[in-house]
Amino acid sequence: MEQQIEKEAIREASVEVSNEFKTLIDAQDLDSLKQLQHLILGRLQDGNAVLSHYNEVSENCFAEVSGDFSRNTRLLRSMKSDLEYIFQKLRSMKSRILATYPDAFPDDSKQEVHDQRPDLEMPL
Repeated sequence: MEQQIEKEAIREASVEVSNEFKTLIDAQDLDSLKQLQHLILGRLQDGNAVLSHYNEVSENCFAEVSGDFSRNTRLLRSMKSDLEYIFQKLRSMKSRILATYPDAFPDDSKQEVHDQRPDLEMPL
């Protein structure tokens, strides 16, 4: 019996509190809030649709380009290793020529030239 009376008192207090809240908020304000929420929802849905379309287009473009990109990357790496081999051979030939003919090159060319170009394979 006491529990039922307590539950009834809680329910009546809840109804009273909700009625008080209703008097604090104007119905027009609630309607304008609902309209603004629907407007924002529409804009968010439009933005979501645009982003979904952009993702699809980006995925298709990536699929088209990725084969060329990987092929060109392999080609560039192959060219780099070929050039490194060529320069290694040139340095070796130059050192043999200098050993055989010490006066073959001017004094300026005997200095070690340091490559100051950035290493493109290193992450930034």
